[in-house]
Amino acid sequence: MKENKVGLFPLIALVIGSMIGGGAFNLPSDMAAGAHSGAVIIGWIITGIGMIALALAYQNLALRKPELDGGIYSYARAGFGEFIGFNSAWGYWISAWLGNVAYATLMFSAFSYFFPIFGQGNNLASVIGASVILWTVHALVLKGIKEASLVNAVTTIAKLVPIFLFIVVVMFAFKADLFLRDFWGAGGGFDWSQVQEQVKSTMLVTLWVFIGVEGAVVLSGRAKRRRDVGRATVLGLLGTLIIYILISVLSLGVMNQPQLAALEAPSMAYVMEAVVGKWGAVVINFGLVISLLGAWLGWTLLAAEIPYVAAKDGVLPKRLSKENRSGSPSASLWLTNGLIQAFILVVLFAESTYQALYSMAGVAILLPYLFSALYQLKLAWTGESYGAGERRGKDLLLGIVATLYSMWLVYAAGLEYLLMVSVLYAPGIFFYLKACREQGKKPFKRFELVVAAVIVVMAAVSIVLLANGTIAP
Repeated sequence: MKENKVGLFPLIALVIGSMIGGGAFNLPSDMAAGAHSGAVIIGWIITGIGMIALALAYQNLALRKPELDGGIYSYARAGFGEFIGFNSAWGYWISAWLGNVAYATLMFSAFSYFFPIFGQGNNLASVIGASVILWTVHALVLKGIKEASLVNAVTTIAKLVPIFLFIVVVMFAFKADLFLRDFWGAGGGFDWSQVQEQVKSTMLVTLWVFIGVEGAVVLSGRAKRRRDVGRATVLGLLGTLIIYILISVLSLGVMNQPQLAALEAPSMAYVMEAVVGKWGAVVINFGLVISLLGAWLGWTLLAAEIPYVAAKDGVLPKRLSKENRSGSPSASLWLTNGLIQAFILVVLFAESTYQALYSMAGVAILLPYLFSALYQLKLAWTGESYGAGERRGKDLLLGIVATLYSMWLVYAAGLEYLLMVSVLYAPGIFFYLKACREQGKKPFKRFELVVAAVIVVMAAVSIVLLANGTIAP
């Protein structure tokens, strides 16, 4: 209905609000962990170009393939077969619930500022606290809480107000000479091989804070004018990008790179404290906790919805499509939160950090992003869904840029994280085989069998390396 439609500026606000989450509060240390000022700027430029291309690819796919409404995995499924489509659904789901484990760590690291008993968010007290919140949210969702408009409104304010306050305060405290000192690394000299490694170190950070960019196309139905969706996506992304750049770049003008890299999560609070004193850290930590509570609820709904929808499409076993009397995806929710609980116990007791968890969540979502970009490239290359004589050059370029960016992310992730995430991908093969039996379908084509074998081999190698301590979360 017309009264429910929104214009350009509300759409831009919705896009920005949906992307800025808990990750923004730890950007100062996350970006500085392996990169100096110059490499941080290059990393954001690459991310900006790549993410805009990826977002526009999703918008274009939504317009040209409106029948593919099965979620992000439907593009991989339509373009490259059932098994690749399944793995995109599985990877997106892994990323969603791993993200909640990362939120748990960051939340209790923020709590530790007020209650030191929680340490860095990965000790026994944090495990107990995170478990209580996990099953409280679980109970709420089981009761049918699908809409959380009040929670979303509160959490949006809670995360944006302290972020804007931080930017304004740190802008006045910014020291150009500190920012320019050691601009490219120790000594300040430019060495491309070192700078390239620094830029690589920022890629999983920037991916993590932009996860959810594909959700912008969901706003299409709310727009007064369809062309506003593309504008809002680009402008919203640019607005978010500017906010992220200001957070990370301005911080490098308040503390030097080694100091920022050594800060505990959430590092924004400690940068703020260095400028204005303890009250600044209190504001940032309080805003983060409220923001994460809302994000945890939202991502719980999303993480439970992915297997539920995939099961209804026959991509996952039909048992996961079960609903309770309140209409909540109960079977999927129990599986999802059971895995989150297991990882809270195992990973947090193993003293893994927030950075390790969001890196694994980012790597898990690389496959869905890559095959969505490849599908955009495939459509533009073959001309499928294009009219006779319709120009495809712009969409072809869009597909190339989005694909190259996705491939660069896979390279930047590094073999260690790819191996660890393969351990989570491998069990999905059994779920896929069960779904195929239920549907009476042949599970693998020749190419898909090769892909399955590669996943299993990588998982086996990873288990061995994890067991002997060669790699670790």
